[in-house]
Amino acid sequence: MTPFLITIIALALIFDYINGFHDAANSIATIVSTKVLTPFQAVLWAAVFNSVAFFIFKDHGVADTVAKTVKPDHIEGNMMVVIFSGLIAAITWNLLTWWLGIPSSSSHTLIGGFAGAAIAAGGFGAVNSPIIIKTASFIFLAPIIGMIMAFIMSLWFLSSFKKGWTSKIFSIAIIILVGVFLSTNLEFDRTILAKKTDYESYIAQVIFYSKNFKWILLAFILLVMAVFALYLSTLNAHKSNQWFKRLQLISSAAFSIGHGGNDAQKVMGIITAALIAGGTITDFHQMPDWVPIACYAAIGLGTMSGGWKIVKTMGTKITKVTPFEGVAAETAGAVTLFVTEALKIPVSTTHTITGAIMGVGATKRLSAVRWGVTFNLIWAWILTIPISALLAAGVYSIVSLF
Repeated sequence: MTPFLITIIALALIFDYINGFHDAANSIATIVSTKVLTPFQAVLWAAVFNSVAFFIFKDHGVADTVAKTVKPDHIEGNMMVVIFSGLIAAITWNLLTWWLGIPSSSSHTLIGGFAGAAIAAGGFGAVNSPIIIKTASFIFLAPIIGMIMAFIMSLWFLSSFKKGWTSKIFSIAIIILVGVFLSTNLEFDRTILAKKTDYESYIAQVIFYSKNFKWILLAFILLVMAVFALYLSTLNAHKSNQWFKRLQLISSAAFSIGHGGNDAQKVMGIITAALIAGGTITDFHQMPDWVPIACYAAIGLGTMSGGWKIVKTMGTKITKVTPFEGVAAETAGAVTLFVTEALKIPVSTTHTITGAIMGVGATKRLSAVRWGVTFNLIWAWILTIPISALLAAGVYSIVSLF
């Protein structure tokens, strides 16, 4: 590896670390504001499950998408400088928004910076437009999806508590659908084991189930929520609140896994693109094992560092969050992140959980959501990609002089 390539890898891991503490609020804001865990306990909880994502998300689809944001053949050998410039811009914007307490998207600032430097190097033809358009569209789609799912989940729990038949039917339907999904989609084809030794057979099954573990985990979470919704009608307000506090440990862990799996992969894509440009590897699928290990470790360490300014915005300024609403928001956010990761879409965890918090607030009444704060956040989201792109283009113009 050349010194410049090592510098780029170091900057990418620094960005991943900053991403961790910048986005720590995504995973811990609701669980801190509801006093289920202390701030210190919450960051440890989130950091552990950020890193656990390494064992769950194995196809690295989001990383592949990010790596293909730029077309190397349009940059005429300047790929390393483009990546360097994009990382400097992304780090700058992340630190600025963290300092101002604005929960902007680390995903979008990274992609915006990467694309902006590429445009400066090779014009608009240097960026993969479908990927940029798909990513930009989820500035709006991710919070909307999170909001709708959280709204439905909140109504589901409320109806269950009020002993409504609609919620019971919905809960039973969820249980049946989960059972059907697991039995039809996760059945191991044992015919392939006919010519294998016992050890090879064991390894083949471990690989199969590890690749599908994210779906098993998601199914388990939905199953727990459905069973609890049936049980909820037997509880009074005090006991239901105690149970929701326990469930928030599961929902926040699930969201932290989704956060780690989605966000760490974006940096994996950048590092892999740099390794290809530097000649260390020739193809994305040759990504060394140390890349995902380093990225998940960096984001986990970053989460442990906190991000208290943004925690305040996410946990209190958008709407007041109770344990019941925290479970609904975090579960809705986790489901959204698991599904979009499977679709290889690099969505913003910040946008997703913000939309989910808005969704649970709207079930009380629309005025329970502080829409003024929300609209200010939306402006920050919209501006993130173009500002990061302009910053990166400026950095590229300066660096390319040397």
